Formats: sequence, C-alpha cells, structure tokens
Amino acid sequence: MSKRLPYLLQLMESSPSDSFVLFAIAKEYENAGDNVKALEYYQKLKNADPEYVGLYYHLGKLFEQNEEFGKAISTYKHGIEVARKASDFHALGELQGALLNLEDPDE
Repeated sequence: MSKRLPYLLQLMESSPSDSFVLFAIAKEYENAGDNVKALEYYQKLKNADPEYVGLYYHLGKLFEQNEEFGKAISTYKHGIEVARKASDFHALGELQGALLNLEDPDE
C-alpha cells in the first residue's frame, strides 16, 4: 500500500467531498489492486461531483477489469456527455476511444 494513502484519507476527513482527494484515493486503491475500495471511492466521487470529467474513463476501465461491460459502456457514454458539456476534448476523445474499443474490439 502506498505511503500516500494514509495522508489522503486524513485529507478526506477535513474535506470529505473534495473531488481531487476522492479521485486520488480511488487511484491509490486501484493501483494497490483493491478494486472494491477503488470502486467505493469512485462512486463517492460520482455522488459528490458528477461533473468531474476524469472520473468516467477510470471508472469505466475498472468496470472493464471486473468484466462488468454493460456498466463500463454506460459509464463511458455518460462520461462523453459530461466531457462534451465541459468542452474537455481530450477526455472526450479518450472516452470515445474506450467506448469504441469495448463496443467493437475488432476494429
């Protein structure tokens, strides 16, 4: 487990809805291989800040790793809407690419 995780969890106590902190905690758990805890913190982030564009690509990839392909597809599609609304074209391209690869992996 990363040395950063205890620090991030402490930060979360003082700012429980801080989007960056929630995202960072989710990534730390994901990097440690704890997909259950990663999913928990991605969901907390989604509830706290559904407009956090960076969430959707990583959450979708986690669903793919867990072989929850329907959830991955719906996550990517929702993320595409959020990215368009935010005019975040980099995230939009990543999400569209991930969706395309999942819906039609042979192309």
